[in-house]
Amino acid sequence: MNGPSTRYARRMETKNPAFRELVEDVFARAGFVRELGIELVDVGVGWCETRLEVGPRHLQQNGVVHAGVHSTLADHTAGAAAASLVGPDEYVLTVEFQVHLLRAAPPAPLHCRADVLKPGARFSVVEASVYSDRGDRRELVSKLTATVAVLGQGAGQRS
Repeated sequence: MNGPSTRYARRMETKNPAFRELVEDVFARAGFVRELGIELVDVGVGWCETRLEVGPRHLQQNGVVHAGVHSTLADHTAGAAAASLVGPDEYVLTVEFQVHLLRAAPPAPLHCRADVLKPGARFSVVEASVYSDRGDRRELVSKLTATVAVLGQGAGQRS
């Protein structure tokens, strides 16, 4: 999954040449995300990939991954994808999202890929897909679509 998506033909540009360091810092400072164990795998301009080694604390009462874990993994990955596009004096904040839980995820590693579908000066639309390891293959278990606001000093200004 690593690398730019061929699914979205539009070439995106970042306003911050140090976007990788910015995203790494976002993951390092996000206490809740760290507590859950979500790890940054890779990030590029307009996309991000993460993983989570699922343990007992991530499961709901029936032994499958809790919906809140799906949501947090997908939301944070989507925010990081959007953050890869903003300027050094800007940041992103999710204003809404919708999660489709497509199938129960067993206690197995989860992988998430997020791509910015529509970058904007004030808002961006991002899609994230969460996959569960199923032996020698990955199975799509949930899908998130989010609207992310661009905030900060440079937000809304065209470059």
